[in-house]
Parts: sequence; structure tokens; C-alpha cells
Amino acid sequence: QLGVVESGGGLVQPGGSLRLSCTASGFTLDYYSMGWFRQAPGKEREGVSCISVEGDRASYADSVKGRFTISRDINTVNLQMNNLKPEDSAVYFCGAGCLAEGAPDAGDFVSVGGYWGQGTQVTVSS
Repeated sequence: QLGVVESGGGLVQPGGSLRLSCTASGFTLDYYSMGWFRQAPGKEREGVSCISVEGDRASYADSVKGRFTISRDINTVNLQMNNLKPEDSAVYFCGAGCLAEGAPDAGDFVSVGGYWGQGTQVTVSS
């Protein structure tokens, strides 16, 4: 079955950590720059982080710098999120085509192979 799956979200207290993962079935993510964007109710879509095809460059939104780390492995893109804040609460999606420099632009993300995942919900609350 073809598709993209995001996982790893959940409910965590402020200051906690989560590790998100994105993987594909039926095709590979390895040929694309990949990244994460998030969507919270009533807010604009926000680019969070992007990693280059080779994995040697990464970019982050100012709001997550120093707290989030993006990485990639074979057909997988991960987002380690530390020191989470309530404002990080959102549905997180992975996508392709972002720029691994400057601040990630949510408008740069495209689906991989024509597929979007369902996203993974992150809720930071005490």
C-alpha cells in the first residue's frame, strides 16, 4: 500500500520530549529534501524544520531552534522535540521539497509521490 505515515505524537507536559517519525511505503523518501510543518487550530500553517537530501544541512523555525533536531535515515525522517511548550501543540505533517536553509517556509512543502500522511497530533499541556 502506497502512502506516507507520521507517528510519534502524543500528550506531554511542558518541558517534555517527543520523537516524531515519517516514513513511506511503496516508495522512498531518500531522494527528496524532507521536513516538517505544523498546523494548529486557528493558526497559519508553520514550517518547522527541513533537512537536505544528503542530511548534511538543516533549517529550523526560530520558534524551535535549540529545542528541535531533525535527522534522517533510510526512508525515514525524524524530529526530536525537547523542552516542548504549549505553543508547540499542533498536528505535525512531513513533506518534501523544503529548503534546508533559512527559515522553513510552509508553502514550500509538497506531497511525496502525491501522498500526504494523516499527520500526528502533538499536545503539550499540564
